[in-house]
Amino acid sequence: MNAKSAISKEIFAPHDERMLGAVQVKRRTKKKIPFLATGGQGEYLTYICLSVICFSICSVTNKKPAQASITKVKQFEGSTSFVKRTQWMLEQLRQVNGIDPNRDSPEFDLLFENAFDQWVANTASEKCTFFQVLHHTCQRYLTDKKPEFINCQSKIMGGNSILHSAADSVTSAVQKASQALNERGERLGRAEEKTEELKNSAQQFAETAHKVRFQQDK
Repeated sequence: MNAKSAISKEIFAPHDERMLGAVQVKRRTKKKIPFLATGGQGEYLTYICLSVICFSICSVTNKKPAQASITKVKQFEGSTSFVKRTQWMLEQLRQVNGIDPNRDSPEFDLLFENAFDQWVANTASEKCTFFQVLHHTCQRYLTDKKPEFINCQSKIMGGNSILHSAADSVTSAVQKASQALNERGERLGRAEEKTEELKNSAQQFAETAHKVRFQQDK
């Protein structure tokens, strides 16, 4: 089981939360905190996780209201377990800064109502995937004030770019298939016309031959 699956099972599943995405990060300005178990300095891994929890069905709307949150999770050196640290409601997120809209960059900033963090993702690809999920979640679960996404690549703002590419491919395939069917229909139409012409010619030939034979029999 990889780290993200373990976090989902250990941190979120027991509270009926569903983890939507996570990104492994480091601070751009390195900072160490005391390791509470020993009182000394401890190395750790940090993950920024996005999750959602659904409550009971509302009797008025007959829908399950959902609450999304962003959680900082740590794994300290020498431990196989994960520890939940700070958690923010998605409504508290004010700005997502992708740093550079012109290239794949692992750096990003998150600005909340009462906090500001500067991060470096494990990879630019991991950051991109997390941003796509985060942007989609904000559009889906936040009805009023949504966070500002700045300095982000267009593929991030597009949400599920992989799905969009697949849809484009399917559309192209359908168009090609339709064109092929049309061309085939035209060819079949021409073949039917040619067959009809041959049939008429054969019939005329047969009638002419019959007339010639009839005259010869006279």
